[in-house]
Amino acid sequence: MQQDSVDAIKAHPRYQELVCSRKCFAWNLTVIMLVIYYGFILIIAFAPSLLGTPIAEGAVTTVGMPIGVGIIVSAFVLTGIYVAKANSRFDALTKAIREDLQ
Repeated sequence: MQQDSVDAIKAHPRYQELVCSRKCFAWNLTVIMLVIYYGFILIIAFAPSLLGTPIAEGAVTTVGMPIGVGIIVSAFVLTGIYVAKANSRFDALTKAIREDLQ
């Protein structure tokens, strides 16, 4: 790709919108995942008995198990949210940029 083409893409207002919106969205999802994960780690560190509480009287499974599964599921959900937005909004902006520059 020629340098003038690269410069034209970088100067395009929709490209700047794409970069900014994608970066902001990715950082928001990253912060959400870090809060979920480190919140779990902090509970393990400072209130381990909370996660060791049985779900029901006489049950073997503790509260920590479904919370741990929830953390794993939340990672998949956040990934799905990103993919859905990337396939709709981000791909549409990319297509508009290509059309404008041709």
